[in-house]
Amino acid sequence: MSANSFGSLDKLQVGDKSYDIYRLDAVEGAARLPYSLKVLLENLLRTEDGANVTAEHIRALAQWDSQAQPSKEIQFTPARVIMQDFTGVPCVVDLATMREAVRDLGGDPTKINPLAPAEMVIDHSVIVDYFGTPQAFERNVEREYERNKERYQFLRWGQTAFDEFKVVPPGTGIVHQVNIEHLARVVFDRNGTAYPDTCVGTDSHTTMENGIGVLGWGVGGIEAEAAMLGQPISMLIPRVVGFKLTGELPAGTTATDLVLTITEMLREHGVVGKFVEFYGEGVHALPLANRATIGNMSPEFGSTCAIFPIDDETLKYLRLTGRDEEQIALVEAYAKAQGLWLDPSVEPDFSEYMELDLGTVVPSLAGPKRPQDRIALSNAKATWRRDVQNYVESVLGALDEASNESFPASDTPAITQETAGDKPRHVDANGSGRPHKRVAVKLDDGTEFELDHGHVAVAAITSCTNTSNPYVMIGAALLAKNAVDKGLTRKPWVKTSLAPGSQVVTDYYERAGLTPYLDKIGFNLVGYGCTTCIGNTGPLQPEISKAVNDNDLAVTAVLSGNRNFEGRISPDVKMNYLASPPLVIAYALAGTMDIDILNDPIAEGTDGPVYLRDIWPAPEEVASIVESSIGQEMFTESYADVFKGDERWTGLDIPTGDLFEWEASSTYVRKAPYFDGMGAEPEPVTDIHGARVLAKLGDSVTTDHISPAGAIKVGTPAAQYLQDNGVEIKDFNSYGSRRGNHEVMIRGTFANIRLRNQLLDGVEGGYTRDFTRDGSPQAFIYDASRNYIEREIPLVVIAGKEYGSGSSRDWAAKGTALLGVRAVIAESYERIHRSNLIGLGVLPLQFKDGESAESLGLTGTETFDITGVTALNEGGVPEEVTVKADGKEFAATVRIDTPGEADYYRNGGILQYVLRNLIRK
Repeated sequence: MSANSFGSLDKLQVGDKSYDIYRLDAVEGAARLPYSLKVLLENLLRTEDGANVTAEHIRALAQWDSQAQPSKEIQFTPARVIMQDFTGVPCVVDLATMREAVRDLGGDPTKINPLAPAEMVIDHSVIVDYFGTPQAFERNVEREYERNKERYQFLRWGQTAFDEFKVVPPGTGIVHQVNIEHLARVVFDRNGTAYPDTCVGTDSHTTMENGIGVLGWGVGGIEAEAAMLGQPISMLIPRVVGFKLTGELPAGTTATDLVLTITEMLREHGVVGKFVEFYGEGVHALPLANRATIGNMSPEFGSTCAIFPIDDETLKYLRLTGRDEEQIALVEAYAKAQGLWLDPSVEPDFSEYMELDLGTVVPSLAGPKRPQDRIALSNAKATWRRDVQNYVESVLGALDEASNESFPASDTPAITQETAGDKPRHVDANGSGRPHKRVAVKLDDGTEFELDHGHVAVAAITSCTNTSNPYVMIGAALLAKNAVDKGLTRKPWVKTSLAPGSQVVTDYYERAGLTPYLDKIGFNLVGYGCTTCIGNTGPLQPEISKAVNDNDLAVTAVLSGNRNFEGRISPDVKMNYLASPPLVIAYALAGTMDIDILNDPIAEGTDGPVYLRDIWPAPEEVASIVESSIGQEMFTESYADVFKGDERWTGLDIPTGDLFEWEASSTYVRKAPYFDGMGAEPEPVTDIHGARVLAKLGDSVTTDHISPAGAIKVGTPAAQYLQDNGVEIKDFNSYGSRRGNHEVMIRGTFANIRLRNQLLDGVEGGYTRDFTRDGSPQAFIYDASRNYIEREIPLVVIAGKEYGSGSSRDWAAKGTALLGVRAVIAESYERIHRSNLIGLGVLPLQFKDGESAESLGLTGTETFDITGVTALNEGGVPEEVTVKADGKEFAATVRIDTPGEADYYRNGGILQYVLRNLIRK
């Protein structure tokens, strides 16, 4: 490595080995920076080239004004890229397509190759088809391979065709847990140079690595592809929120309760686009697993990252998970030499300050449809009753005048829905304070019960957010043991599942002798993957599903995941709650949300009523079993040959060669259309004229609403496409698994069953008003877009606040672009989706502060002209454009935030920009 303009290149001696390092103390002002900005500063020092990264950029970061609004652009070069298969498959499809595009433009296709380590963990494809039996895991894995053979063959080809690309096969674990337990380096040693491990990923929860001091975050798949090809990530120097932790968690609370509290606080404070960094004496009181849980939830409170500096707890975790002593010694020496070691007595400069006394955290849930909507467990019953009342009213209409009141508390009369003709009738019943609608159900095995609003239909211990944390996992298993000892089991209507993020979880359950108790109450192992957390819940039992849908029952799901958005968990479940693993089991035993779980009996045991306090494990017992049951050898054995896979994986037939041989009949993997007709030079940017509104949407529209990952509903355009191509309904699989096929994904864009397009009244799902049609204007969004494209009519989307929150789902932007949408006008954006839109050539515009579609009187029926966009052709970025909508006119802010993003937009997208640069070179 060569010295830069600051003369910061130096040597670090660790034992008998010497490393090149770029010393931060060579740059004036570095010492006062937060940990996260020090990592960025080192990145700039090491990559300074006088073009993308200059001495001016380095000084700008070192002299960071903590109170300034972000305005100075820097280029961040991550050390590696990590992917999961849902988002990773389209990445590999795009790279394979880019090879052909390079060849067609006269270049060398093998130049399309990752320049830094790129690793994929296949964890998003296993679906819980089978549960509650010892055979569930094997049967789910077999079904996974049956469904996904084409995809897996394609990924195995990619593993052989691309350098620096490795795949962790199915059935190993969840990407973020595998990352922190094995893949993360914390400090890199590459070609004799030591530097901080930094990593971007194609999943928004990549931030879990922040818990072990690795700076990184989720990006769209297209941005990840560019990073793989050596393209730095353009970003503004962010504001950094310092979050001070004091005290210790009280007995009876968990990491889940803590992270739900932090999520609520930070979402209310407002941290979108900001870094969050934890400091203070309370950090020492947090085990590494708790830090990882907090980092994992960063997308839920909206920050770019949520990071913890390196300290003794980091080293302890690295040693436990089997990192070698030479690596651990390097991490310690490097962190201390560079001022990256946590000193609780030092408070760096931060832009904003927040504080939490850990001792004030109480047991909590979050729901029924947003992670930030925390509910103290003591209020869970009353809050559920309020929410279900709202649901009943939305489904059945307003209450009649005699009963027109809300029912938030337990001393108010219940409402039972009865039907007189076609009109719902509401009557008081039982004085229980909530709506009832009891429906008799009889299962195939003869089991009979009544299903009601609030019954827990899904109880899932899932997602790396919590399954990476041995304290909550051991706590859940001990609660299961105590429940079995008292004669309890799950209610028969609850679909239970256990899907850990790592095989190590199974190992320590076995060593502790706790697996039989989980099995006995129905929490059998169903797979090592995301399952319920990403909508791979699988079907409910047919009799239960029919009862729910025929009677509009508001049944619930309780899961230990990080997301509970509408329509995400199961199409049959209306209300979803996030909870710690022990509480997931407790609610499976109770079978309903209509319970004061802290004070009411959970169920009847062999010796009478059983309360939660009777089975909740003592923290000392949890800690003791964690200490005695988890050993380093578990991690070294589990990850000894992590990229090899079992005989199912190694037995897959794969094509060979540098270029992929596309199968015309494939419904999983198709050549991407983004480079069709692309010239060596971009066409000039144009204004937008005569545009119509494809969708008018409200607040908190997530990437799940825009591009769902779950089941493909029969009768929709995507389902019709699959059936036309010979795919049977049982083999539809999910949208997530079909992301390598743009034909499916275009048809699935805006197809979420809970989407509410305000162009239509009272309609949910992927529908719009098609202004090209006379008579009956309602149409599927996909069908309407084809009509507009045929007539060369551009499209816009109008939205409210927090547009595009949630997953780093590149298909939410890809699908938008391929539907013919030229611009989105929203009140505010989540970071990743805004970036993804630019990366696909879609213009993100923002209403001025205080303005909205409603305040401007926009109905969505107008024809739009957007002028001023052509100023981008002059090399700069206009601050605003003029929007005319019939007789209305207003200014909208252009949310192209950096010169790098402007380059992407001018080229029609980030991949086109990268490809043209490669050809020029």
